[in-house]
Amino acid sequence: MTGRLSYKKMPVNINSEIGPLRSVLVHEPGPELLAVTPDTREDYLYDDIIHVETAQTEHRRLVAVLERFAKVHYVRDLLAESVATVEARHLIIREAMDMLQSAPIAKDLNDLPPEEVVRVLIEGREEVPGPLARTLNETGFALPPVPNLFFTRDTAMGLGRHVMIGSMRYGTRWTEELIMKTLFAHHPVLANAGILYDGSVERRVNYTLEGGDVHPLRPDLLMIGFSERSSPAAIDELVSLVFKNTAISNIIVVVMPKENTAIHLDMIFTQVDREQCVIHAPHFLGAERLSILQWSKGDATMREMPNVFSALEQCGMRIDPILCGGRKRIMQEREQWASGCNFFAIRPGLAISYARNHETLREMEAAGYRIVPSSSFLEGQERIEDDERAVITVDGSELVRGGGGPRCMSCPIERDDIW
Repeated sequence: MTGRLSYKKMPVNINSEIGPLRSVLVHEPGPELLAVTPDTREDYLYDDIIHVETAQTEHRRLVAVLERFAKVHYVRDLLAESVATVEARHLIIREAMDMLQSAPIAKDLNDLPPEEVVRVLIEGREEVPGPLARTLNETGFALPPVPNLFFTRDTAMGLGRHVMIGSMRYGTRWTEELIMKTLFAHHPVLANAGILYDGSVERRVNYTLEGGDVHPLRPDLLMIGFSERSSPAAIDELVSLVFKNTAISNIIVVVMPKENTAIHLDMIFTQVDREQCVIHAPHFLGAERLSILQWSKGDATMREMPNVFSALEQCGMRIDPILCGGRKRIMQEREQWASGCNFFAIRPGLAISYARNHETLREMEAAGYRIVPSSSFLEGQERIEDDERAVITVDGSELVRGGGGPRCMSCPIERDDIW
């Protein structure tokens, strides 16, 4: 093993959801998904099982689009480079053993070559079966795999030049926290001003917060979803830290329903341009709209706002909604379920979305966006001008079964500042 990796630049810089993307962190789904079966899918937080090869093909197309605009880094590559150093390997072994208390696994992780350490951390380590397990053909894991890792936004994200490591609601994702913490603490291409919020040290069920609920809209403005995956105590802690250590001075909290259709804020709201967002209309418009709270630095309490748009205007941001699924409730519900709100902005007015959500894409066209299939874009049949509004669509028939879309699968490292 070697000493610390070195790098002269501090790449992490995230002050918005839409600034021109310069670098991004992804993970291609792989053999770890094979652990998800009809019997285990709920344990791994899946509603269905995924065909791995098709999911990989879809993910590679998403990455090919990202590579036309930004430097793409893979979790596997950066983790292998990181655990080749003494400090990073000791960190991940020490903290993994805090969860597992397994001397044999600790020895394996210490002795194995870097690429094999990465494989074990991501794909898991099966238990050696005894007579009963062999007779029943039962397979268990001494170290569980991480089939949700390709949703890289959930477990880490930039806040300015700092980083937040998610405090994941369910234990099946705790290894992901350690992987991301190791990367952002030790790999130079992810150099940052420090881990501002370290969810990997938290194991309380009432102290959780995930990246899908955290949306930096401007250097001074942060939107947070209080969802089924987050808790008041964790949100309070994050707000305290950002008020103290960053330029953020205004917080908007969306009080979300505790339901499987909206596990994170980015499943019902994403920003696509300076003055436009895509929303699940029932949660933000009309009689069923969610409660919205606004909190300014220095205030002792939060204020309840009429709706999210008035809260944003109060903070000096006017933003107009584009309706996921169009105007009919039945299509709104169908396309929201299929991650129709989960856009990932490459720059202001240019975003990536699933191709399957036709009514949402019609609404985007009506709002002035040209719909460009990724195949046409990558093959050079269609160009996108620098100042043009457009949506690049990717297939997602298998990826969507995991419960997320392009934003979930993309952890931005660096964006240009636009405000």
